[in-house]
Amino acid sequence: MRRTRVGRWCAAVLMTVTLAGCAAATGGGSGGSAAAPVEAPGADALANAGPVELTLWHAMSGANGDVLLKLVNEFNAQHQGKIKANLAFKGQYDDAMSAYKTALKGGGLPDVVQIYDIGTRFMIDSGSVVPIQSFVDKDRHDVSDLQPNITGYYTVDKKLYSMPFNTSMPLLYINKDAFARAGLDPNAPPKTLAEIRAAAEKIKNTPGSGVQYGFGASVYGWFFEQWMASSGQHLCDADNGRSGRANAVNLATEENVELLTWWQKMVNDGLALKLDSNTDNGDNAFSSATVAISLESTGQLGSFVRSAKFPIGTGFFPKVRAGDTGGPIIGGASLWVVGQGKDAAHLRASWELVKFLASKPTQVTWHTGTGYFPISRGALDDPADQQWVTQRPQFTTAINQLRATALTPATQGCSVGVMPQVRKDVENALQAAVLQNQDPKAALTDAQNAANGQIAEYNKSLGG
Repeated sequence: MRRTRVGRWCAAVLMTVTLAGCAAATGGGSGGSAAAPVEAPGADALANAGPVELTLWHAMSGANGDVLLKLVNEFNAQHQGKIKANLAFKGQYDDAMSAYKTALKGGGLPDVVQIYDIGTRFMIDSGSVVPIQSFVDKDRHDVSDLQPNITGYYTVDKKLYSMPFNTSMPLLYINKDAFARAGLDPNAPPKTLAEIRAAAEKIKNTPGSGVQYGFGASVYGWFFEQWMASSGQHLCDADNGRSGRANAVNLATEENVELLTWWQKMVNDGLALKLDSNTDNGDNAFSSATVAISLESTGQLGSFVRSAKFPIGTGFFPKVRAGDTGGPIIGGASLWVVGQGKDAAHLRASWELVKFLASKPTQVTWHTGTGYFPISRGALDDPADQQWVTQRPQFTTAINQLRATALTPATQGCSVGVMPQVRKDVENALQAAVLQNQDPKAALTDAQNAANGQIAEYNKSLGG
């Protein structure tokens, strides 16, 4: 999960687009999901359609974009004369979402769009998409190969609404040299907040440890969400929006106050580097050996290995308390089939593209080419994939962590239409407590009140 410019999201703009594009979303169903505008067509929709051109809007740049282009070219070669998919890069995740909102009002929607995880509820409420579940049911398509902890995030009201594509997981990263110099076991990363503090104290008190601080991570809202899930908490009500429409968040809990108090004290005691919410700064602090312990997604592993001048170790995302039995939430983005304004041939062709991108062979190429976690369980058993993991043993931690995490409403994450704004509210609380030394409970209460006001306004705009 990479840092996105969520601060650019404006609640007023969101409400305007919601009212314009979500007229069909009436809050019905156990989760308040909008009905799909059309049903999924069968394979016969392409029988006499002639060549069908598709547009896929995406947010993959650099090497990741190159791999996606390679895959789409392969798809086009397999469907020559029948389907041709065209890629359109829309910038970062929030740029892609903004472009989609604009198209909801003005037209020109794509056939398939890549939307980041926290945009899920909005996409459902928009009433503009055909749930992937509709195609799965129509074809009796076997989805047993898909990772259930990954599809679980994008499942609402027992429907898989979008197809996971680029998936990441949070990990704890350590500088193994700094650990060894401090007499710590570099093959036993800390598992809890208390263990991080103990390791940071030992590193700080070791002359020649090679680092300035024991710990340093960006005060990023995604990390906060991971800690809530790991401690079994629901960020929002209605079982994290999984058994009904979420109407409120619960941020100022005992566990969360403990977390912010720990982080604040780590900074005040000189054990942790004071960092803002920009994950680039946190990444640089770790790869430059300024800090010995950090937090980041699996998506950053390759960059760390390439840029760091020390051996890197990985561990499970740390627990707030040793007895916590939950686990982290996946991040990344998924692929949505757009139904609004599309005929049966385009819908069917879109599904064929999505199926291809989710298939085991494609996911092997995607995983080994980008480092994103494969959504295919079988991909991890492929010889090429296993060779890739062997060369990057740190990634095994992510595999083991996903397998060890039970799928629950807590680990599915909060499904609410203004989740980007909620994450920003959380970051405001983190910054207030960790960077400005404000009372943690007061900071979390302020964030909770702000988020609940935004949720109420959003839900009211749906008319449900």
